[in-house]
Amino acid sequence: MAEEAPAAAPAKAPAKAPKKKAVRSKTDGPSLPKLIVAAVAESKERKGISLAAIKKVLATKKVDVAKSNKRINTAVTKMVTNGVLIQTKGTGASGSFKLPGCWAARRPEQWSLRPAAC
Repeated sequence: MAEEAPAAAPAKAPAKAPKKKAVRSKTDGPSLPKLIVAAVAESKERKGISLAAIKKVLATKKVDVAKSNKRINTAVTKMVTNGVLIQTKGTGASGSFKLPGCWAARRPEQWSLRPAAC
């Protein structure tokens, strides 16, 4: 009986260099939460501005609403939980939103998106 030589292990492929991530340039202009606060502030509605109206205002300010829809909804809900916005109707990201009373006297330069005791 003929003995067979053990099969040689298959040669390993050379290690590939890790792919570099595409570097995105940071967009100029204010951040999305600041744009949302500005949209709510410029609304003259007494009971607040709806989410659909906020998205329309953002679309006029060159924000791709279809692409950043999830980011807008998340930003609005975070701003409600932090006390930056007050939700007058609805739950979650739906409904109407307005600024607290203490924000009305402030200029846009004085706005901070941190929870502030008014």
